[in-house]
Amino acid sequence: MSLYKKLTKSRILNRVLVERLTEPVHLNLLSVFVGIFGGIKSRIKYDLVFRQHNAYGLDFACREAVKNNIKSFTAIEFGVASGAGLTNMHHLAKRLEKAYGVNIHLIGFDSGEGLPQPSDYRDHPDIYHKGDYPMAYQPLRDHLPKNVKIVLGDVRETVIPELKHITKESPIGYIAFDLDYYSSTKSALEILKAEQPEKFLPLFSIYLDDICSYYHHDYAGVYLAVKEFNEEMKYRKISKFRFLDIHRIFKNAQWLKQMRFVHIMDHPQRMNGFPA
Repeated sequence: MSLYKKLTKSRILNRVLVERLTEPVHLNLLSVFVGIFGGIKSRIKYDLVFRQHNAYGLDFACREAVKNNIKSFTAIEFGVASGAGLTNMHHLAKRLEKAYGVNIHLIGFDSGEGLPQPSDYRDHPDIYHKGDYPMAYQPLRDHLPKNVKIVLGDVRETVIPELKHITKESPIGYIAFDLDYYSSTKSALEILKAEQPEKFLPLFSIYLDDICSYYHHDYAGVYLAVKEFNEEMKYRKISKFRFLDIHRIFKNAQWLKQMRFVHIMDHPQRMNGFPA
């Protein structure tokens, strides 16, 4: 989709008007210069890429990988659907690989059949329904390069087997969760329970897509799945970085409130020599 068509979609146009044009004028003017002459790192700093959450998450992982002398990491999307998000991650990864000298492996998880039947009220049947967000697998598979892996099937059955293929040579460094349901998100979060902490960067970001509606609340959906994960895990925690907006040039963007950070506190680099 062209830049013009993206911007003229009412939802995106409204977001641009509300988020971007309420920022200081001089920063918006400066961003024009960055948009014309800046490289990928500068464009990410100025939120001049689509799906800024993916750009930020991948960029943060690149910086953490370089800091920890890691040459490769894995980025994951749960809930591929049409493939727009995974395709976006692929395009961003190609540019960031060149900028940082780090390899980025991409994996997408999807049932291939749209959303399943909601289990109960925790899956927000008031918002989501069976069959929503179907995938056209073959056109997407043909469009993406072979090194972008798509894992089809019920996430309850695919996460643990796929986790066995994640290695410390290419640890998980970014995850986008877009599964809508409590039950599916809870199953996807099992990927963060790998016994070997080296399968993850010591610190990395995740994006939670389905938390923005008036109907979302702490007792169902993604919020509940994350809460239960934190209650179950002693050394792995999902936490909000409350000063993320302070570290950004543009501070009104919705995606900033959807980012969380995963702390792998049993990782050797965070244990300071003490056993877990």
